[in-house]
Amino acid sequence: MLSGDSLLQTLERFPRVPLAETPTPLEHLPRLSAQLRREVFLKRDDVLGPGMGGNKARKLEYLLAPAQRSGLRKVATFGGLQSNHARITAAAARKLGLEPHLFYFERRPNEWTGNLLLNHLLEAHMHFLPLGGGDGSRTIEATNRLVHLLAWLRLGQHTFIPVGGYSWRGGLGYVRAAVEIESQARGLGIGKAHLVLAAGTGGTLAGLLAGLTLMGSSVRPLAIDIGVLWKGFPASLSRLAGEICTRLGEPHVFPPEQIPLLEQTYAAPGYGVPSDLCREAIRRLARTEGILLDPVYTGKAFGGMLDLIEKGGLESNEPVIFLHTGGLPALFAS
Repeated sequence: MLSGDSLLQTLERFPRVPLAETPTPLEHLPRLSAQLRREVFLKRDDVLGPGMGGNKARKLEYLLAPAQRSGLRKVATFGGLQSNHARITAAAARKLGLEPHLFYFERRPNEWTGNLLLNHLLEAHMHFLPLGGGDGSRTIEATNRLVHLLAWLRLGQHTFIPVGGYSWRGGLGYVRAAVEIESQARGLGIGKAHLVLAAGTGGTLAGLLAGLTLMGSSVRPLAIDIGVLWKGFPASLSRLAGEICTRLGEPHVFPPEQIPLLEQTYAAPGYGVPSDLCREAIRRLARTEGILLDPVYTGKAFGGMLDLIEKGGLESNEPVIFLHTGGLPALFAS
């Protein structure tokens, strides 16, 4: 078992380029807590920069550091049309003097809205290849390999950023965040707690799971799948969390059946399509606490969390921390 300080010291071995101001706030939600009769807190990773912020900034700090050293000018990644990851990658690349290329496997839309509008303002090169995908027929690893090849064929030499920052290096950003959350929770007198988050590509969950496990934390993550995008998703996450631990010099095995991922239950009607629970969750948090969620990731996961609390699905009366991963621009495209 490692202390938070020793884990941070280990992380110093890996190159990192600062892109965000941390720690982000861990806020109590008093009005919502009173309604639910359960203490609820919000971890505000939505305020991380650049480019209107979001959780991917933590991953890109580690993923773009090698790009700076390599001398390669082009950076490529991919995602859905309203991908927050693609937008933040574009903003971070511009901040570092790099040239962003964003791949989408859908038809070019008739107008720029939400994240696409911001990409346009950032002068990101957007490539639309209507080949489909993200339907659960491929693993996330196979999809990353395929897109990396396509990007190489179109761009030549470049730095490739996996979808959502899904890699052991990107996961280091959420090992660092796990230390931050553990310290803040203790500072607020929170012992055992549930940490609920959205799972799109799952790299955030893998990093948190690795970090919290290595510290022996009593903060327990639960990710709510928002799209059923990948084949064999729990097995992929178990491998990634294990690889993160190995890279940190602390090997650990995470059996797929023990990955804290709630698949399918709240993913309908599909990726990027808000459910009734999602819409109600967005309205409820806005009207009780004045905080906005997005309709692709956080709205669905927050709606799932509220449903679990109200139906007794989160056992005992322990506090609940919701990780707000950002995504506000997608709200303006919904």
